[in-house]
Amino acid sequence: MNKVKITVLKTTFDKELADIYGVDGLSTCPFHKAGQVFYADYAKPDGLCDEAWKAIYQYVFALSHGARDGLFYYGDWIKEKGVAICSCNDGLRPVIFKLEATDEQSTAEAN
Repeated sequence: MNKVKITVLKTTFDKELADIYGVDGLSTCPFHKAGQVFYADYAKPDGLCDEAWKAIYQYVFALSHGARDGLFYYGDWIKEKGVAICSCNDGLRPVIFKLEATDEQSTAEAN
Protein backbone atom coordinates (compact mmCIF):
# COMPACT_ATOMS: atom_id res chain seq x y z
CA MET A 1 0.00 0.00 0.00
CA ASN A 2 1.31 3.45 -0.95
CA LYS A 3 0.48 6.88 0.36
CA VAL A 4 -1.76 9.24 -1.57
CA LYS A 5 -0.99 12.94 -1.78
CA ILE A 6 -4.06 15.09 -1.11
CA THR A 7 -3.77 18.73 -2.19
CA VAL A 8 -6.42 21.38 -1.58
CA LEU A 9 -6.82 22.98 -5.00
CA LYS A 10 -9.37 25.59 -3.98
CA THR A 11 -12.22 26.48 -1.70
CA THR A 12 -15.45 27.62 -3.25
CA PHE A 13 -18.58 29.40 -2.09
CA ASP A 14 -22.00 29.42 -3.77
CA LYS A 15 -23.31 32.83 -2.71
CA GLU A 16 -26.67 32.35 -4.43
CA LEU A 17 -27.46 29.18 -2.50
CA ALA A 18 -25.90 30.50 0.71
CA ASP A 19 -28.16 33.57 0.56
CA ILE A 20 -31.17 31.25 0.45
CA TYR A 21 -30.10 28.42 2.76
CA GLY A 22 -27.00 29.46 4.70
CA VAL A 23 -26.71 31.06 8.10
CA ASP A 24 -25.79 34.73 8.30
CA GLY A 25 -22.06 35.29 7.85
CA LEU A 26 -21.39 31.97 6.10
CA SER A 27 -18.29 32.06 3.89
CA THR A 28 -15.74 29.62 2.50
CA CYS A 29 -14.66 26.58 4.49
CA PRO A 30 -12.87 27.57 7.69
CA PHE A 31 -10.82 24.35 7.83
CA HIS A 32 -8.99 24.25 4.52
CA LYS A 33 -7.01 26.66 2.37
CA ALA A 34 -5.68 26.26 -1.17
CA GLY A 35 -2.24 24.68 -1.18
CA GLN A 36 -2.62 22.54 1.94
CA VAL A 37 -1.14 19.06 1.48
CA PHE A 38 -1.94 15.85 3.33
CA TYR A 39 -0.77 12.26 2.88
CA ALA A 40 -3.05 9.30 3.53
CA ASP A 41 -3.45 5.57 3.01
CA TYR A 42 -6.37 3.92 4.79
CA ALA A 43 -6.73 6.44 7.64
CA LYS A 44 -7.78 10.09 7.68
CA PRO A 45 -4.76 12.34 8.03
CA ASP A 46 -4.63 14.74 10.97
CA GLY A 47 -6.07 18.12 10.08
CA LEU A 48 -8.33 16.93 7.27
CA CYS A 49 -12.02 17.64 7.79
CA ASP A 50 -14.04 14.54 8.75
CA GLU A 51 -16.76 15.31 6.19
CA ALA A 52 -14.20 15.83 3.43
CA TRP A 53 -12.63 12.47 4.31
CA LYS A 54 -16.02 10.75 4.02
CA ALA A 55 -16.39 12.17 0.52
CA ILE A 56 -12.91 11.26 -0.78
CA TYR A 57 -11.77 8.18 1.13
CA GLN A 58 -12.90 5.64 -1.47
CA TYR A 59 -10.67 7.32 -4.07
CA VAL A 60 -7.76 7.49 -1.61
CA PHE A 61 -8.23 3.80 -0.83
CA ALA A 62 -8.31 2.88 -4.53
CA LEU A 63 -5.22 4.93 -5.35
CA SER A 64 -3.29 3.62 -2.36
CA HIS A 65 -4.06 0.05 -3.39
CA GLY A 66 -2.90 0.24 -6.98
CA ALA A 67 -5.51 2.09 -9.05
CA ARG A 68 -2.69 4.32 -10.23
CA ASP A 69 -2.18 2.51 -13.53
CA GLY A 70 -5.61 3.15 -14.96
CA LEU A 71 -8.02 5.99 -15.46
CA PHE A 72 -11.08 6.32 -13.25
CA TYR A 73 -14.47 5.70 -14.85
CA TYR A 74 -13.23 4.28 -18.15
CA GLY A 75 -11.21 7.37 -18.98
CA ASP A 76 -14.16 9.73 -19.29
CA TRP A 77 -13.41 11.79 -16.18
CA ILE A 78 -9.74 12.57 -15.47
CA LYS A 79 -7.15 12.38 -18.23
CA GLU A 80 -4.17 11.63 -15.97
CA LYS A 81 -3.55 8.16 -14.56
CA GLY A 82 -3.32 7.90 -10.80
CA VAL A 83 -5.19 11.16 -10.21
CA ALA A 84 -8.67 12.02 -8.99
CA ILE A 85 -10.24 15.46 -8.53
CA CYS A 86 -12.87 15.35 -5.81
CA SER A 87 -14.80 17.68 -3.57
CA CYS A 88 -16.20 17.51 -0.10
CA ASN A 89 -19.94 17.19 0.32
CA ASP A 90 -20.68 20.74 1.53
CA GLY A 91 -23.15 22.02 -1.03
CA LEU A 92 -22.70 25.68 -0.11
CA ARG A 93 -18.92 25.86 0.25
CA PRO A 94 -17.26 22.80 -1.27
CA VAL A 95 -13.51 22.30 -1.13
CA ILE A 96 -11.86 20.82 -4.23
CA PHE A 97 -9.08 18.25 -3.72
CA LYS A 98 -6.51 16.69 -6.03
CA LEU A 99 -5.61 13.11 -5.08
CA GLU A 100 -2.41 11.64 -6.49
CA ALA A 101 -0.95 8.18 -6.17
CA THR A 102 2.65 8.21 -4.96
CA ASP A 103 5.50 5.71 -4.80
CA GLU A 104 5.91 6.37 -1.09
CA GLN A 105 5.24 3.22 0.88
CA SER A 106 2.76 3.47 3.72
CA THR A 107 4.17 2.78 7.14
CA ALA A 108 0.81 1.53 8.38
CA GLU A 109 1.00 -1.92 9.85
CA ALA A 110 -1.66 -4.49 9.08
CA ASN A 111 -3.58 -5.82 12.08
